[in-house]
Amino acid sequence: MIDMFKSLYQYRGFIVSSIKRDFQSRYQSSMLGAIWLVLQPLAMILVYTLVFSQVMKARMPDNSGSFAYSIYLCSGVLTWGLFTEILDKSQGVFINNANLIKKLSFPKICLPFIVVASAVLNFLIIFSLFLIFLIFTGNFPGWLILTMLPVILLQIAFATGLGMIFGVVNVFFRDVGQFVSVLLQFWFWFTPIVYVLNSLPQWAHKILMYNPVARLMQSYQGIFAYHKMPDWGSLVPVLILAIIFCAYGLILFRRHAAEMVDEL
Repeated sequence: MIDMFKSLYQYRGFIVSSIKRDFQSRYQSSMLGAIWLVLQPLAMILVYTLVFSQVMKARMPDNSGSFAYSIYLCSGVLTWGLFTEILDKSQGVFINNANLIKKLSFPKICLPFIVVASAVLNFLIIFSLFLIFLIFTGNFPGWLILTMLPVILLQIAFATGLGMIFGVVNVFFRDVGQFVSVLLQFWFWFTPIVYVLNSLPQWAHKILMYNPVARLMQSYQGIFAYHKMPDWGSLVPVLILAIIFCAYGLILFRRHAAEMVDEL
């Protein structure tokens, strides 16, 4: 573990330049540039807000504020976007950088770190706009915003570990990439982001709580929509899974690092 962090520090210049290049390559050929980073999640939020909050008359059972549902939705959609970006890009990180891996000599562990750092950077840009919205509408949660930090770090660790496992396995079994795309579609609807968990029957509530991401989403929604502290006890299973995934992902990577180069 110490050697890994030493490698990341020694190649920090390579990591920073890769993150900059990744960010620029996304938008340099488009007319609106980085504005698309904001427009895409904004369009998604507007559509869901219109359909579920107006057309279907969805209501928060214990929050009747004017922006209650929009805040509930944003807190879930934006953090879900971070989760999916890490997971989706991690599963293809070694395949997509095959030429780089074969031509240059550098610690391959830098690649997943670059993916995570780029995803976090994109998330911070979008999320800062959400915070501005909360401030102007008088819904900023105050000091409770600090309780989001351990939750977001837990989510990043969970997604990184799982993404690392998928990334290594995907080198040898290319069906993994397709599987992750399908998995994320089902995972989204089995997570209380668009709908309110408390509005479901008790049996459905219990089933959905087996979903670790649902526990994370509840924490975010509690902070921003209800101004309540996260239920730290409910996050313990997520922490355990994050540790297991990260540890197993590193073991797989170290065990198959040489074989991956030959396979690529």
